[in-house]
Amino acid sequence: MERFLMAEKVTPLDGEHRALGAAMTGFGGWLMPLRYTSDLAEHRAVRAAAGLFDLSHMGEIHLEGPGAAAALDHALVGSAPAIAVGRAKYSMICAEDGSVLDDLIVYRLADEHFLVVANAGNAPLVAGELAARAEGFDVVVTDRSEATALLAVQGPRAEQIVASLIAPGDVEPVRSLPYYAATPVTLQVGEGVAGLVARTGYTGEDGFELFVDSADAVALWRAVLAAGAEHGLVPAGLAARDSLRLEAGMPLYGHELDTTTTPYEAGLGRVVRVDKVDAAGERVEFVGRTALAARKVSPPARVLVGLRGEGRRSARAGYDVVTRSGAKVGTVTSAAPSPTLGCPIAMAYVTPELSGEGTELAVDVRGRAEPFVVVPLPFYRRPTA
Repeated sequence: MERFLMAEKVTPLDGEHRALGAAMTGFGGWLMPLRYTSDLAEHRAVRAAAGLFDLSHMGEIHLEGPGAAAALDHALVGSAPAIAVGRAKYSMICAEDGSVLDDLIVYRLADEHFLVVANAGNAPLVAGELAARAEGFDVVVTDRSEATALLAVQGPRAEQIVASLIAPGDVEPVRSLPYYAATPVTLQVGEGVAGLVARTGYTGEDGFELFVDSADAVALWRAVLAAGAEHGLVPAGLAARDSLRLEAGMPLYGHELDTTTTPYEAGLGRVVRVDKVDAAGERVEFVGRTALAARKVSPPARVLVGLRGEGRRSARAGYDVVTRSGAKVGTVTSAAPSPTLGCPIAMAYVTPELSGEGTELAVDVRGRAEPFVVVPLPFYRRPTA
């Protein structure tokens, strides 16, 4: 076990996690905090107040130059030129057969400067693919993952906490940030720390992501904890992040998305622009376009759905979804007891004819058919003011 743990990479905040007594686990090639106190307490803190997450294991790949937008248009399924400066879009990088290599967030930091944030385990692959697909374009691709730390403050009190750490002249731009947007700031940490603040989130709550140099990570982590103490903020680990994102119906690579899945099965066909054109009005032949165009007009063999348990026993990823009479019709991709809803929830791929809301199904939980019903995603939406 110790040899396994030593093989994992660690973030710049590893010492902070250990000082707080976090239980550590391997994830995507990194040693990360699973929990600090309890999964339930950390989940509930994010829903009621705020949680602080270390996301420094994520990948940050920059594309800069006159051809940056065109290079991304060729590399990804979405339209990079359509992203306004200061805004972001959810996208995917696919293989030629249309399968998903990773799901990404693409930020446009300037006219000729984009930041692509990749999942931790896929970051080296994404960086390599972007570099290869950018050949022939006037662009420089730089993987700055090791040099970048990423902290997330999520929850209804996130804005108050983050605003208290921002230099006065940057507070209003941060408060007025729309969803899926980012702005450069000076953080009032030490003598001042340059950073990028985004509002994208992965928990179903309002929240902010703070990108800084790795050397500034510890000081920022401590500053956020101090600023958030009066607001009920707690450090939160991977377990809470997973149950939060599941309630919010958000996919996780390796579960809902992988190299056997296209965006269409996952209900994410909206992010694919098969008919995008370049500045000259010519169709963009992005990687995977031919396969995805065919898949768009073909009936899917399986559909991603939400399942809500009618009993108390939770499913697990990989368990069979069956009809009430016992015939296998799908597979669970993610599952957990929902702290917010008070019942088991799951996402699963099932056959299309059984994907309608209200369809009564079951999950084989260690040989016992536990009743579930198909419900819309997401399971949880945060209250509106």
